[in-house]
Amino acid sequence: MSQTDPELLLRELGGWDWELCRRELPAVLPRLLSMYQECEDWTEHIRVLRILTEMFLPHISLEDLEQTFFSKVLPKTLQLFDNLMYELSSEAKGLTSHSTELCSTVRNLLQTVVQLLETLTGCVRSVCSLRECVPLGSVRSLPASVLYVVKNTFTHCRDSESVYCGHLHLISDLLQAMFKETYSLQKQLMELVDMISMGSASTEDNITDIVSMIHTVLEICSVISNMDHALHANTWKFIIKQSLKHHSLLQCHLKHSDILGGLCKDTLLSFDSCLQLAEQMKVSEIQEGTDLRLFQKTVKLCRFFANSLVHYTKEFLAYFSDCCSQLHQLFLQIYSKFPPSLYAPEILEVHREEISRVFLVALDPLINQLLPFSPFMEQVLSEKLGLPPEQQLPQCLLLVTIMDKLSSQPEEVQTLWNTGKSLSLFSALFFSFQQCPGELSLPVCLPEVVSTGQPAVPITLYHYVCVHLCSFIASTLPSHFPQLEYALLDAVLGSSMITSLLAMDSWCFLARYGTAELCAHHVHVIAHLLKAWPSDCYQVSALGVLLRRLLFMMAPDHQVEFAHKFLPEEVENLAVWQHVSLRALNPDLRKQVAGQLCVAALAQCRRWLNSRRALGELPPVNTALSVLLAACTFADDTLEAELKASVLGVLSQFWTLLQAKQVSDGPCLQQTLCLLLHLLEFFIQALDAQLITQVFALQSSLFQLDPPDHVRLAMVDFLSSMGKVFIPQEAQRQVVPQLSCLFASLLADQTWLIHQHALEAFTHFAEETSHEDVVPQCLNSEEAKNKVVNFLAKRRQVEETRVARVERTKQERITWSAQALQGDGELESTGEPLAKRACHPPSEEQYKSAVGSMEGAVEAVKLLLQKGPPPAWLAVKLEALHAAIATLRDSTR
Repeated sequence: MSQTDPELLLRELGGWDWELCRRELPAVLPRLLSMYQECEDWTEHIRVLRILTEMFLPHISLEDLEQTFFSKVLPKTLQLFDNLMYELSSEAKGLTSHSTELCSTVRNLLQTVVQLLETLTGCVRSVCSLRECVPLGSVRSLPASVLYVVKNTFTHCRDSESVYCGHLHLISDLLQAMFKETYSLQKQLMELVDMISMGSASTEDNITDIVSMIHTVLEICSVISNMDHALHANTWKFIIKQSLKHHSLLQCHLKHSDILGGLCKDTLLSFDSCLQLAEQMKVSEIQEGTDLRLFQKTVKLCRFFANSLVHYTKEFLAYFSDCCSQLHQLFLQIYSKFPPSLYAPEILEVHREEISRVFLVALDPLINQLLPFSPFMEQVLSEKLGLPPEQQLPQCLLLVTIMDKLSSQPEEVQTLWNTGKSLSLFSALFFSFQQCPGELSLPVCLPEVVSTGQPAVPITLYHYVCVHLCSFIASTLPSHFPQLEYALLDAVLGSSMITSLLAMDSWCFLARYGTAELCAHHVHVIAHLLKAWPSDCYQVSALGVLLRRLLFMMAPDHQVEFAHKFLPEEVENLAVWQHVSLRALNPDLRKQVAGQLCVAALAQCRRWLNSRRALGELPPVNTALSVLLAACTFADDTLEAELKASVLGVLSQFWTLLQAKQVSDGPCLQQTLCLLLHLLEFFIQALDAQLITQVFALQSSLFQLDPPDHVRLAMVDFLSSMGKVFIPQEAQRQVVPQLSCLFASLLADQTWLIHQHALEAFTHFAEETSHEDVVPQCLNSEEAKNKVVNFLAKRRQVEETRVARVERTKQERITWSAQALQGDGELESTGEPLAKRACHPPSEEQYKSAVGSMEGAVEAVKLLLQKGPPPAWLAVKLEALHAAIATLRDSTR
């Protein structure tokens, strides 16, 4: 054996066999290691390293590997690798298709890197060939060194487009070879790590090394996430496997937040890829081939990540206190990009079903694991989530899913969610539901099995939430009823009408599902609230609707108790009875209560009519009129003729007192007018000429003053009932023009609700009226005629596409959110009322209606003069009106 010339030694070693290498190991290894440290040439470096790993490494005992070989070889190897990568990056910057020499240099460097990777792979494979458990101390520096090389090589491959300045075609074959060898090296290392044993009493150094190795592999995951599905999955599989394998030793040392964050991030990246592929297939209308296979592979990758999350969470949940926001966001982001979200891409049903069946089903058990975890509950039920619009529906659906699962959970878990820390699950659901106005108005639909044994059918979001909430209420423990009742009442009294309706529907289910005593208790509580609440609060109407519905579900004996508790003949109880549907009562009780209510209400009205008629004392009168309306609506057949005549007589007295200007300026008087108009509908065929004239004169005058929408709607309803009436001859001259002008104005109203009701009312009037000549007078323009014709033909004016409807809904959500925030701010800061709406310039219909009102007033005065002598001041007043009319006439010239 040559003692002086290294080259001669290397040549001589080329002829040695296995046994000779084993015998000469003690003598040759030190010289080879010395030569390796002194090598300057890269090719020589690789040559010596290959001899070391292939010929002598297999003969070193396991106990001596680290001390004798790895600790001396690997530092120099990493130095060589760093120099190679530095030279490669530097030379690559100037690479062009014309620089032949530089291209050759770069290719040689890449070839050297590939050889180095092959040598390292052989080194690791040699250790694996021992086929026994490998103590970590025997290979301590090997995993870290290999992972360093793997990470930096993969990073170079990932960044190759920018590193090689668009000239990848010149070296693509060698880059692919480098990627494959790195892949093989990592795979071989993973096999070795599986063989490493630590023991239950491992040293702190061993634990630190394994933890560092797992965290480095985690960094590699972030590098390769978009490079290769199989590589990505296997790398994550290694992290999960090693974390679980050494669970007891590593649980306090792992960076759980980083690992969980990486899993969530890669899950979302894979899910986004699925959706992009599905969207491309829908656009291209190609449902097979490469895209489909890639889509199916990506869906399976999503399932892998879901299963990994489930396994990792199961073992390390106790360490997730600071990670719950990541898990919460994972659910929200996934469901914000998946139907029925308004922000989801358009994909085919078959792809949607495959994603649900393969991926979302695998993710579902994660929620079960998180339910007993208090920090997750606090995150999901937080009052300060501040979610963007696209995550409001996912939050609502997540809460519904949690509700579905809670009934099978232990009592302590149910208590955790139903009592909450800031919000209960009930309150959180109602709040979240309120944040989905766009999805509710569109509406979006979700699949639901409505009949056992039948396939799922699409139902609206409202229906879906209501069904699941009622199911949850049925399983709610009695000890959680205070939280349930608080949430229901709070939602009923809230500012969102549809959320209030959901709470009412759920409350009615509770009344039907629960005991009769529970229903009776709730009815009494609500009735007491109605008595105590000021009548002008908007919450009163919501409570009234709830009371009306619950009374139908009361047992007959409890209804009798209710009537005794809130005696109908007592005036202070009218505030409760005005909201009650008397149809809920049995016939005998209904007749008795209706009669008592009418007597008490009439007495209240007469007291005001016979007093000084102060407007401040009008609210109790409105309550009495509302009670009369309830009695006429729900118990008209039980009222005696004499009582009905008394009601009509009192109503007639009110019409002689109302003045248009006062009504326009007074909200309380506006309510009075609306109630009077609705009541007159029940006596429409009993109205005399004078009363009809007064009613139309007031309506025409009031219409010139731009009354609010609720007054217009009351007018519409009254006009609809006029089809049943033959207008007396002496009143036709005044009433018919006013009737036609009112209809024309209401049909031209720009408010869609009033316009729609006006179309319905006019159709109803036209079908019933005997004054057929009035019908064309109401349609004084081609536009009005076309709208009525289209309404009768059930033709839509504008056909809106689904895409346009979704985009409009998104914009409306933004507007709704801004107005909600502004409204809340105004109420909290100043309490000032909102500004009045701007008045529109008067239309021709308004002028016609005003003139008609004047004519009607003149005729009304004529009728009064026929019945008796006028007061002394009338002549003076008529002279003043004559002068005013002359001034108006002059101003029109």
